[in-house]
Amino acid sequence: MTNRQIDIQHHISDDLLDAYRTGTLPNAFSVVVAAHISLCDDCRARHEARDMIGGALLAGAGTATISSGARDRIMAALEAPPPPLAPRGSGVFPAPVMAELGGRPPRWRMLGGGIRQQILSADREGSLRLLYIPPGKAVPEHGHRGLELTLVLQGSFADSEGAFRRGDVETAHDDIDHKPVAGPGEPCICLAATDAPLRFHAMLPSLLQPIFRI
Repeated sequence: MTNRQIDIQHHISDDLLDAYRTGTLPNAFSVVVAAHISLCDDCRARHEARDMIGGALLAGAGTATISSGARDRIMAALEAPPPPLAPRGSGVFPAPVMAELGGRPPRWRMLGGGIRQQILSADREGSLRLLYIPPGKAVPEHGHRGLELTLVLQGSFADSEGAFRRGDVETAHDDIDHKPVAGPGEPCICLAATDAPLRFHAMLPSLLQPIFRI
């Protein structure tokens, strides 16, 4: 499968792309954005165009206008076919994820019901993990105390917000409660970043939450 054969329907928002571009996005979320950009031609083009706009504004020393030449280059970048992407990594894992894995396969830890995870990083600004969900299995219903970005790397899942497949990103804030269910076929593998613990509705996941660091 090539990147251009992926039908991506759910993308990164402009504000997250801007934070990623300026280096103000916490590392956990930056890895998700970088992995999505490596799979998504549209978001890569948007990212590069916004980068060019930022450079043009800086070159203008604070002026509010962009030269016609810079404007033409920006429009050309948006309209032209994107250049070849960097290698996506190993199998389902894009290069930014492989970097977090240290070039090794995931070391899964069981969470229950066949669901597994590997925590890639965790600090005060957020945590980053890989999730492995067998077909038809559901992540316990939960809400959020902050932001959660979930990028599908293999398979699919569906919840109250829609259906998500390889390359799709779900952006969940504290106003979303959902119960993601893996689709049929191959297991769903996701890359998920959060900046606060989840709010589980059932007692057992809540009791196990400190152990599994979710």
